[in-house]
Amino acid sequence: MNKPIDAALLQPAEAFTDYLKNTAARIDKVAEAKAQEDGARVGISRPHESAHLHVAGEATYIDDIPELAGTLHCALGLSPVANGRLTSVSLDAIRAMPGVVDVLTANDIPGTNDCGSIVHDDPILCAIEKHDDGSSWGDIRYIGQPVFAVIAETRDAARRAAARAKDALIIEAVPPVLTPQDAHARGQYVVPPIHVIRETNDGGARGAIDRAPHKLKATLDVGGQEQFYLEGQISYAIPKEGGAMHVYCSTQHPSEMQHLVAHALHLHANEVHVECRRMGGGFGGKESQSAIFACVASVAAHKLQRPVKLRLDRDDDFMITGRRHCFWYEYEVGYDDEGRVLGVEITMVSRAGHSADLSGPVMTRALCHFDNAYWLPDVAMHGFSGKTNTQSNTAFRGFGGPQGAIAIENILDTVARKLERDPLDVRRINFYGKTENNVTPYKQVVTDNIIHELVAQLEESSDYRARRAEIAGFNLKSEVLKRGIALAPLKFGISFNVKHFNQAGALVHVYTDGSILVNHGGTEMGQGLNTKVAQVVAHELGVNCESVRATATDTTKVANTSATAASTGADLNGKAAQDAARQIRERLAVCAAARHGGDAKDVRFANDKVEVNGRTLSFATVVGEAYLDRVQLWSDGFYATPGLSWDKEKMEGRPFFYFAYGAAVSEVIVDTLTGEWKLLRADILHDAGRSLNPAIDIGQIEGAFIQGMGWLTTEELVWHPQSGKLTTHAPSTYKIPTANDCPPVFNVKLFEGDNFEDSIHRSKAVGEPPLLLPFSVFFAIRDAVSAVADHKVDPPLRSPATSEAILAAITAVQA
Repeated sequence: MNKPIDAALLQPAEAFTDYLKNTAARIDKVAEAKAQEDGARVGISRPHESAHLHVAGEATYIDDIPELAGTLHCALGLSPVANGRLTSVSLDAIRAMPGVVDVLTANDIPGTNDCGSIVHDDPILCAIEKHDDGSSWGDIRYIGQPVFAVIAETRDAARRAAARAKDALIIEAVPPVLTPQDAHARGQYVVPPIHVIRETNDGGARGAIDRAPHKLKATLDVGGQEQFYLEGQISYAIPKEGGAMHVYCSTQHPSEMQHLVAHALHLHANEVHVECRRMGGGFGGKESQSAIFACVASVAAHKLQRPVKLRLDRDDDFMITGRRHCFWYEYEVGYDDEGRVLGVEITMVSRAGHSADLSGPVMTRALCHFDNAYWLPDVAMHGFSGKTNTQSNTAFRGFGGPQGAIAIENILDTVARKLERDPLDVRRINFYGKTENNVTPYKQVVTDNIIHELVAQLEESSDYRARRAEIAGFNLKSEVLKRGIALAPLKFGISFNVKHFNQAGALVHVYTDGSILVNHGGTEMGQGLNTKVAQVVAHELGVNCESVRATATDTTKVANTSATAASTGADLNGKAAQDAARQIRERLAVCAAARHGGDAKDVRFANDKVEVNGRTLSFATVVGEAYLDRVQLWSDGFYATPGLSWDKEKMEGRPFFYFAYGAAVSEVIVDTLTGEWKLLRADILHDAGRSLNPAIDIGQIEGAFIQGMGWLTTEELVWHPQSGKLTTHAPSTYKIPTANDCPPVFNVKLFEGDNFEDSIHRSKAVGEPPLLLPFSVFFAIRDAVSAVADHKVDPPLRSPATSEAILAAITAVQA
């Protein structure tokens, strides 16, 4: 039984402690125990495979690897100017500083001076080059751009020397372009504009809007977000014989690091070995942007023939790397008397930063998620990735999906207020249908729609209607404190938008003592991927999970891997590992049947036992017999997601294998005099299909909810309007949510149901989709602000909804 909200407010710490203690109660332990007894190893709640190492402080991250004798340390000299021409670099004074071994510039890069992930427009170090008019200069693009690298005997000596960059660089500064609106006004983009048009009636979106009984035209600002991983960017490069390089790198994409380091060193891919056992968080920030650090460390190690470590401090990490794209929207909508959207045209402009990075794919996913859970008959979407003199923005959990979906949610919330209807009713009337009105703007048919059932279940379990009536009564009597409530749904497409990324490989080795090792192409960043893959292998071979060990992601073991991103880690690598384990199991079954009689197809593997022709043998015994019979006890596995297609020119096809669904109800209280607010209660029902590990999935949902709440409420990025310096570049000025920001009442449940598609054990991805759930927090705050004017005025609330933004919206509705 949940505590009443008022009591929880009085004792938030106690309430949250009770919630933690009772987490296990939300998982059906009886059913799990029965399934495990029957031999299941998936669908079982197990601790993270490194949890005991994390708690004991024994989990090895890159900076924990014992340093080899002769290891040097690297720090980067950064541009103090946001936009201009680098005309001269004077490094003699820096080279003469105590402990400095060398200072590297772009001229020291033996191969290509580029670390762009798609477009080759991202230099490793700023280079002074000769131009057509005969002048020589380097293109300075943002404050924090690396210009040179200091290599020293100690990290402190390297940092002290690199900090003198301002004295070493001569730059002709020009005013920077900082906002997406400014870039859009100048027609300045990192990639060409992207358009998605769907017309079902004469005149398309424009005609539908013009004919609609009601029209809405507005703009919206949504800020970006720093990944704020606990382990910062780091690479440790070790020269090997024959000019090869071994790079320990905190990265979500070892294969891309392998390719970029090879290009920088002018080597073949087989001469570069990239390894990553685990990351202390990634959230997309280590998908492409770990490249510059891997490349610089490798170039230094290659030149000096000594190991080189490059580890950023938090300030430099903020100043150099990109983050979630902020978006600016301009839209026009036509709708009927019930709130049904008839036509919509929207322009989305992102702050891409100084280079393309992943801004094109992020915008594509944003456009493909504008519909969220709603049928939009006529729509025209235009995406522009604005080129600005700021850090190059990149992947972040959701990868543009949240930025796309929040726009339609904001539209429907406003439509409901203008029609004086409950926002849930307006949302529901626009939901995708089951057999009609079920085609997305990019022409994928929604065949697995469960949003109606899921939202109905959450509406009932959260007492949404009764609580809304109670809140209305509270607000009538309360002049200063106002409450708000909102229910927000989600539909999130799972797969990489680029078809060829949807593949994975794995290796499974079975040793003669019955122990098992698995290696796959995914990376572990705390999300439990290795735990889930180990469970899949254990299930396939019928052994206990303790018998399976997952090892570091390694480009010398599984080649040509995709990034661990787009929520595909378990889908792809789980299937690949299952394929490898199944081949071994089938070989063992044939061997056991040959030795003990019976048919191989009747041999059963479960609970570390093998049942064959009426006999029960231990798994280790059967493995030992297979070894004596010269049966191959290792196998590779491979998986490619079926049925995907995408026409980049037409912006249509089937980019997603399936959709994940979910919904959340949030209740907040706002102090209208200060703009302070508190989340009182959150109820979440999320679709994870047939969960591989319910405990891990619930943890991922909780984490995504709080992280997304931070994006929408407290995490504000501010650039100085003249200099272009990021002023919120440290924990002292950038506010991420903490345990104290968790609601005292936090109910999270998994929706029961299998994946319609043949995913790994019919599970669904759970990394990115739940980040859309805290839309409910933002719109609950909007609801509370709206109550100030008795819901007669639509609040112009921007995101993040900081206390200042809330006060500004309150002032506007009171005007």
